[in-house]
Amino acid sequence: MSESEREPATLLLVDDEPANLDSLERIFAREGYRTQRAETGAAALALLRDRPADVVLTDLMMPGMSGQELLRAVRAVAPDAEVVLMTAYGTVEAAVAAMKDGAYDFLTKPLKRHAVLKSVAQALEKRRLVLENKQLRARLAGVSSPIVGQSPALRATLDIIRQAAPSSATVLLLGESGTGKELFARALHEHSSRAQQPFVPINCAAIPETILESELFGYERGAFTGAVARKEGRIERAQGGTLFLDEIGELSPAVQVKLLRFLQEGEIERLGGTSTVKVDSRVVAATNRDLSAAVQAGKFREDLYYRLNVIQVVLPPLRERVEDIPLLADHFVARYAAKNNKQFSGITPGAMEALEAYAWPGNVRELENAIERAVVLSPGSEIDIDALPQPLLHAARGPRGPIPPALEGRTLSIPLGTTMEEIELRVIRETLRHTKGDKNLAAQLLGIAARTIYRKLDREPKES
Repeated sequence: MSESEREPATLLLVDDEPANLDSLERIFAREGYRTQRAETGAAALALLRDRPADVVLTDLMMPGMSGQELLRAVRAVAPDAEVVLMTAYGTVEAAVAAMKDGAYDFLTKPLKRHAVLKSVAQALEKRRLVLENKQLRARLAGVSSPIVGQSPALRATLDIIRQAAPSSATVLLLGESGTGKELFARALHEHSSRAQQPFVPINCAAIPETILESELFGYERGAFTGAVARKEGRIERAQGGTLFLDEIGELSPAVQVKLLRFLQEGEIERLGGTSTVKVDSRVVAATNRDLSAAVQAGKFREDLYYRLNVIQVVLPPLRERVEDIPLLADHFVARYAAKNNKQFSGITPGAMEALEAYAWPGNVRELENAIERAVVLSPGSEIDIDALPQPLLHAARGPRGPIPPALEGRTLSIPLGTTMEEIELRVIRETLRHTKGDKNLAAQLLGIAARTIYRKLDREPKES
């Protein structure tokens, strides 16, 4: 598509002074841009949810939600949009803070027409390049499901992935079942120099032990009954690319020995073969088992463990990524609504509260299954709490359990003037003291979700 055939860019203009909005609209109208306007940060967010914008141009000093707060909200609601801040109070400190929060540019008032147009044009160009780069990487890696989230735990993990990706070092991904280990392995491949070469996954737990060795290393004709022709194994098929060994802890001792030789020498021998084959493929392994404990128990070779564990990446469980649950839920709603030819406007507050309160032992996979079920069973255009699986309803409502006889009649005195936040913490701490630290029992006694206790205690100021 040529430049002249492209849709005009959409700008969202935010300022509590209508005269400033009028002036900006005139400037951008002459250049062929489409504009939306809002006089408050809250109104701007409402517009952004319904009608995406390419660039948000917002005043910094506004009543209610400030431009800085709007910037952070835009990063969560519309991460692909670029944000340019405007202010009459231009200071180095404000500029630095804005850039740290993800602003593209920082303009001081009174605005100069050429400066505004230049800033917006450059922001649009950056957005175009970023989107094109994302689409290219997705096509090269063949990723059908992106890694969704903005939480600190996820960002820290992705930072390690990006640093490790350009190297050829072996990476070991550790994480509970359902945390998306293959997605992270694909991200490593996608950001590496091997991105245009094959990404070959194999689940070591899903293939019978008698077949796994031939699947990995291949075989020569006549190696066993039924081997009528030579077959390349997964390791050879990953030549020049990445081999992903999921559930690596399930390998038998015999296969562990052969894999160790490949990692040490970069060569393999097919079953029934007499010659070695050189293979250059990067290995990414993953497991939900404690491999160091398996080494101590004699079930996993120590030398193989050290070969695999060059760079270790621990994937955060969903209960440590509570901030990502709304983003993931919306992502899965959109996916399964399209798959089932249904229209959804979103998730009700009650249902979202239930999603956030649940501990998600099955992690992202369990959340995806819950949302797919809700999309199929919901009769209306919103997913309500009644469409969620029963365990989520129990977590959300947190039924109060019976008080054990040992705790009957115990009381807690709280002075008048104590803040509600401190009252909550005192009640939780005292209940935990009597349950000897059992958070699940404490949650039952208090009629709240166990996750609520973890969240409240996480916010408690730590002693220095």
